[in-house]
Amino acid sequence: MEFFLACHENAFAAFGSVPARLMVDNLKSAVLKRLVVAAPVFNPKYLDFSRHWDFEITPCNVASGWEKGRVENAVGYVKKNFLAGQEFIDFSAVQPAAQLWVDTVADVRVHGATQRRPVDMFEEERAHLKRINPTGFDLARVRTVSVNKQFRVALDSNTYSVPSRHVGQRLTLKAWADRLCIYANDQLVARHPRSMQRHKDYELPEHAQQLAQQRKSAREQRLLVQFLALSPRAQAYREGLEARRVNARVHLRQILALAELHGREAVARAIDDGLELAAFSAEYIAHILAARRRIGCEPAALQLTRANDLLELEIPEPDLSIYDRD
Repeated sequence: MEFFLACHENAFAAFGSVPARLMVDNLKSAVLKRLVVAAPVFNPKYLDFSRHWDFEITPCNVASGWEKGRVENAVGYVKKNFLAGQEFIDFSAVQPAAQLWVDTVADVRVHGATQRRPVDMFEEERAHLKRINPTGFDLARVRTVSVNKQFRVALDSNTYSVPSRHVGQRLTLKAWADRLCIYANDQLVARHPRSMQRHKDYELPEHAQQLAQQRKSAREQRLLVQFLALSPRAQAYREGLEARRVNARVHLRQILALAELHGREAVARAIDDGLELAAFSAEYIAHILAARRRIGCEPAALQLTRANDLLELEIPEPDLSIYDRD
């Protein structure tokens, strides 16, 4: 529907005016139901469009192909005289080429049926056309879409990204012929060029960056919670780290790793010592832990593992007479 209506508006813009009556075939975009003995049931969107631009809709009669033969002949003329033999690298090249062909060939030839040039006849018809409504008509197709876990919404077999914070939400998608916009509570959250391809995925870099930032923030929050659980004075030590170290998060991770090796109680005592010494870094905590290991505990009793007979040693009495010699 959005393409069908956009083609109408493109024609109005090209003519600089609007016809009083438009004759349409019974396609569903214009006519929902057409019976021989009943009035046609128009598509509500197309009916609103006709009222906005102030033209009358005249559908072709059922099984009356001759009523649209002149239009189909014109389509054949364009195919055979403009498109035949042409090769366009990109669709954007078609419009300027078509306009040149219209201005230099189609509009200035002598028409076979009227025996007049179309450009001259249009000047006579211009007085009977209506002025263009300065207020545009909203051509967009509107639908409600769900955001999947990959922060994507689907349209016509393609997927388009939205900010990751909208995962699991239902958003409003408006699709025009050239673009689509996605809204959350009337606020625009994403805009993409409309793709005519199939089964493609389109992602805006900033949407993935937002997800990466959210994940980074979540990791840092878990890191902080784990560090603060080490000691009642961990918050004070963290503040000292952030005041003296540019990469405070790296030191927090390293201190948590030391807690895995040496135990939480040992690291908690090291944090207390670090605060007393105003020593703020993971290296200081590691040195404090190493110093405590070197001091060690009181030596335990000697454990003898040799046989008892090896322990029955005879030591002779010392000779003390040497002290009496001159």
